[in-house]
Amino acid sequence: MTEKIKNIVVTSVMAVLLFGIALFAWFKPADSFSDSERRELAKMPALNAETIFNKDRDKTFMKLFEDYSLDQFPLRDTFRSLKSYVAFNVFGHKDNNNLYTHDGYITQIEYPLNKDSVTNATGKFQNIYDKYLKDTGKNVYISVIPDKGYFLAAPNGYLSLDYNELFELVKENTQFAEYIDITGQLSIEDYYKTDTHWRQENIIDVAQKLAEAMGTSVSDNYTVNTLDHPFYGVYHGQLALPYPADEIKYLTSDILNECIIKAPNKAGLGFTEVPLYNMENAVGRDPYEMFLSGARVSIVIIENPNATTDRELIVFRDSFGSSLVPLLAEGYSKITAVDIREVSPHQLETLGVDFEGADDVLFMFSTLILNSSGELK
Repeated sequence: MTEKIKNIVVTSVMAVLLFGIALFAWFKPADSFSDSERRELAKMPALNAETIFNKDRDKTFMKLFEDYSLDQFPLRDTFRSLKSYVAFNVFGHKDNNNLYTHDGYITQIEYPLNKDSVTNATGKFQNIYDKYLKDTGKNVYISVIPDKGYFLAAPNGYLSLDYNELFELVKENTQFAEYIDITGQLSIEDYYKTDTHWRQENIIDVAQKLAEAMGTSVSDNYTVNTLDHPFYGVYHGQLALPYPADEIKYLTSDILNECIIKAPNKAGLGFTEVPLYNMENAVGRDPYEMFLSGARVSIVIIENPNATTDRELIVFRDSFGSSLVPLLAEGYSKITAVDIREVSPHQLETLGVDFEGADDVLFMFSTLILNSSGELK
């Protein structure tokens, strides 16, 4: 084959590839959601005066179109997997897109410490205390849930939050509450390998530590059940490498089986009974959403008809609380779990949160939320 023919073949192949990808990109239907990344994908932006002349660069047509074209690129997940494989195995990078792996655990680099964000979060907790709890004699507690980086980042040479400084900042800014340190009850083995969250079957001792600090007690008398559905956590899709699935286990007991679980009904008026473990969510995009029907349910009430006490607890929590709060049910007649990412604190009483009947109030949030608290209302 002559040099001229070789050049023609190479040029023709490249032209077909580029032209084919371009046609594929223009004519394939746009995807609205990425199952692997668990996020909405960018939509085709409108071409109008607002997007053309917008002073905010992130809202201009060209920037929005760039985001759209990247999200809708043909075979996007395949190319993401290829990029991740090359980054780790060819170039020897320690992380890819801020994700790294160690001993089978996939973790996101959380750095640096955002003091303003922590202060913003504790300020919102202070506002709740001032509005509903000040001078009421309620027992108020706060606890911080460390993310996986607490156990993996600094010891393995990755950028890391100054966790001790974060804990101290929370204590300093929430002197209205008693701080409960749960770090001694946790290790990396208590977390899913492919997800951010902790394993419910491994945090019974955390629930016991919290209950003891709040003057009540819970047992470890549970039956461990295994979900018959693989769990690929949020980091699995973001890393885009073929890591084995996690296994979700969930706890049941005679007490939990008798508890009555309530959540706001779809009409937004009053509450309706829901299952403790939502098995429809268990086979959905994010099986962890099976716990208390998912983190995005703004208010969940757990009533324990077999309680040996009339004490009531209100928990302000994030998604970690979905799997932990049920483990506190044995120690209370009623627990109200509130997610202030979904509901404004100013609406709580009108939505059925009974501050007057509560004896204890617990603020329990992960370092991930505290270090990026913009979504708290």
